[in-house]
Order: sequence, then C-alpha cells, then structure tokens
Amino acid sequence: MSNRPIFVATHPRSCSTAFERVFMTQRDALQCIHEPFGDAFYYGPERLSSRYEHDEKARLDSGFAQSTFRTILDRIEKEGAEGKRIFIKDIIHYLVPPNGAPPSIAPSLARKERGVGTFERHSNGVANGTKLAPYPYATEPELRNPTVVPSEILGQFHFTFLIRHPRYSIPSYYRCTVPPLNEVTGFHNFMPSEAGYDELRRVFDYLRVVGQVGPKIATQNVYVNRSTNSNANKAEICVVDADDLLDDPAGIIAAYCKSVGIGYHEQMLSWDSEKDQKQAKDAFEKWKGFHEDAMNSCDLKPRKLKKKAKSDEEEDREWLDQYGAEGAKVIRQIVNANVKDYEYLKQFALTAQTIVSV
Repeated sequence: MSNRPIFVATHPRSCSTAFERVFMTQRDALQCIHEPFGDAFYYGPERLSSRYEHDEKARLDSGFAQSTFRTILDRIEKEGAEGKRIFIKDIIHYLVPPNGAPPSIAPSLARKERGVGTFERHSNGVANGTKLAPYPYATEPELRNPTVVPSEILGQFHFTFLIRHPRYSIPSYYRCTVPPLNEVTGFHNFMPSEAGYDELRRVFDYLRVVGQVGPKIATQNVYVNRSTNSNANKAEICVVDADDLLDDPAGIIAAYCKSVGIGYHEQMLSWDSEKDQKQAKDAFEKWKGFHEDAMNSCDLKPRKLKKKAKSDEEEDREWLDQYGAEGAKVIRQIVNANVKDYEYLKQFALTAQTIVSV
C-alpha cells in the first residue's frame, strides 16, 4: 500500500474540515496540513485569484504575501521529513487558474533553461505604468494538465476527493461572503469562480487519464478506464460524498481508511481533549469564519435523520428569506451551473463498509 502523502481534493463548504478533524486525531501516524495552497492562490506573488488583487494591505496583513507554490511544497516536504505520513486537505481550485483560463506552470516550479532567467511577465511587474497581476505566467503549459503544478509533482501525492451537492455548499459559501459573516471572513463579495466543481472534475479526469488514479473504484468491484498511461503510483478512485459521510461517519471513514491504507478505529471519530482542540484552533485560525462549527465540535456522529432534498421552489423561498431576491437568484444560478459536475463525480462515490477495528 502506498505511503505517499494523501491529498484530499475538494471544493468549498463540503464538510471537509469535519472530515479532516477525524484524521487530525492520528497525531502519532499522520501529519495533517490544512489548506496550504490558498496562501499562494490569494496572497502571494504567483496568486491566481483576483479577490485581493487591488488590496495590497490585505495581502500583506495575511502574512502570506511572499508565499509561492514552491515555498508551500517545501513546507510540505519539510513536515514529511518527521517520518509521519502527510495528510493534506485543500481546495483543488487553488491549483487551477480561475474561469477556465489556460494553465501554465507556476514560475517557482517551472524548469529553467540554461541561459534563460526566471519566468516573469515583465521584469518589474509593470507595463505602461500599470502594475500587473501575476497571472497569466510567462511559462509553458503541460499537455492536458489543468493545474499550475507540474505532473511530476502531482504524481507524488495519493489523491482522493470529497464532494457535496451544490444545493448545500453554494448557499453556505454565499453566506460567508455577505454581512454579517463577511466582516469575519474578509471575503466581501461572492465569486462564482470559487464554487470549485469544474476545477475538481477537470483535475479528477486528468489524474485518471494519466493513470494516477483508477481504474478501480474504491468499495466497488467496478473498473473504469480513462488512462492512456501505465502508472506505478496509481491509487483507487476514492470519492467521498459529504451526505454519505454525515449519514454514516463510521462506515464511510472505515471505507476511506481501507482505500488509502490507514488503520481505522472508532476513536478517530471523537476529539474532545484539550490537545485536540488546540491543534484545531492553530490549524484553522487563518481562515476565520469558515471553520467555526468544525473547530468547536468534539466528535462526528451520524445525524438523526437523513437530509431530505427540498424542491427548487422550497429552496428558492428559503434563500429569498435569508439573502433577498438578488442573493437567491445568484445562488440558484450557481447551484444549477454546478450540478452536472457534482453528479458526474457522485457516480464514483464509495459506499459505507462494515467496520473492522484494528
């Protein structure tokens, strides 16, 4: 079984931090790293997001204004040197140019040709007196690779995926970008490009095509073949749906652990010690307002009743009451725009397994 760093690739508001807390309990075996690539995506000199493009103070105040994709990978490598297996949970669109823009490799990760200097659009970041955003980079793309990270680096990770229906994730994310919560999060406008489903699907399909994941689907005796390459580092297709997780945490976590090669035991679902809470607070502090529920939790129990899907009309009325006419309209548009990608990924979701404690 692979001992490569586990990378849980997801989209915003997928219950991923609650999922992460399960594995944070395994301090003796796992080194958990919480959403590291957002530092480069939002704040650093290779930033892909326009969210803080015109707010240099916010970038500087974040403490991550010098974070590049290389410095983040160096940190991951350093933490892996302690001998524990790395467990990363992150938003995969942090590695992908927004709005379907053509990707090219991040300058800090690009190979430098002899006699050629660093890759920069302009030597001083200024053209015709106007300061330029870092992206697009003056670097080469890789064939089919939708990210700014070279395939040889992506190949070092054991990728798994976590999804949630957009009817739940999108209104939850919208709430974080409007008053009063946006004063805590610092996200003062809703950006549809941050929904994350399109990027998650494209990275998922790319990893299948290059043979890094698949063809077997975890917990299913089903093989799907999209690969054009033989890859010794391939892993099962391992997709977790958040609603399945919330209905049967033990069964889903046990199945996930089996797929990635982690021993499962029921104590993983409880984290009520002072040490557990301090670890969570330290890890989640940088994304204020997004993780309070997970940060203040002490366990992951099955919900008493399965969530019953509401009709579109019921959802629209609820969103209208909460966010007004314009908010409800935007949420509906973005939910509908992302359902197809969610449903595509859902077909690969693992199922709960009988628990065998070790």
